[in-house]
Amino acid sequence: MGIIQGATEFLPVSSSGHLAIFKNIFGIEMDTGIMFDIMLHFGTLVAIFIVYWNDIVRLVVEGFTIIGLACCNVGIFFSNLFSKDKKKYRKVIETEYRKFVMLVIVSTLVTMVIALPFESKIENAGTTLLVPGICLCVTSAVLFFADRIKKGNKGPADATYKNSVVIGLAQGIATLPGISRSGSTITAGLACGFNREFAVKYSFIMSIPTILGACILQIPDLAGANLSGSEVVNYAAGMIVAGVVGYLCIKVMLQSVKKNKFKGYSIYCLCAGIISVIWYFVR
Repeated sequence: MGIIQGATEFLPVSSSGHLAIFKNIFGIEMDTGIMFDIMLHFGTLVAIFIVYWNDIVRLVVEGFTIIGLACCNVGIFFSNLFSKDKKKYRKVIETEYRKFVMLVIVSTLVTMVIALPFESKIENAGTTLLVPGICLCVTSAVLFFADRIKKGNKGPADATYKNSVVIGLAQGIATLPGISRSGSTITAGLACGFNREFAVKYSFIMSIPTILGACILQIPDLAGANLSGSEVVNYAAGMIVAGVVGYLCIKVMLQSVKKNKFKGYSIYCLCAGIISVIWYFVR
């Protein structure tokens, strides 16, 4: 399951869909499954941090800078209320990375608005093979379309908040098991005119607050979970494998997007989706 999580989280084939199918086919039922899912996601988060460490550090620094400048402007506002000498406000979004921070925040908020009201229904959708199977077929169509999008040249400075809303919508829809998060968001980025490197970077970095948020929401469900020593070892093994495989798959994904090689993923998703739907009706 660590291999499945690590590979399918970043390759455009849907990790949630594959894990749901795997659990259904092999009848895996775990009372402490929430803890295992959190550890698997943590492993993939580490992979993202390793690949994009420099970008993430700059985004964090610029994020705190935005907060600092916003507080300064609030102070200037109140100062101007009681002073004849009006001070000029500080410009907040004046670098590419500050713009990048705001774009990711907007996308994440849009995703939350879409996904949170349907959280329980989305979880139930993964208990059957039918929904992941149908959604994998949808992912296949999305990837088929991605290969036919003309190359864009937008970077952080040129991207608009409208673009971030579109990508946030794509990520929100991708919470359904079988809809690839990376495939949907990268395709949305390419459709918005992003250059291919930025589309991949945006997709993976945008997943950080989303995955962290999902893990935090699951923490209350861990109350009373008792893990034996062997389970801790097994869960840690899954986390480490997910991280290692995830790191390798990010590298593969970067090359796939640069070379317009989504066709193989599209065919795979279509086959996996059809098999899942058939399995649902004949088993």
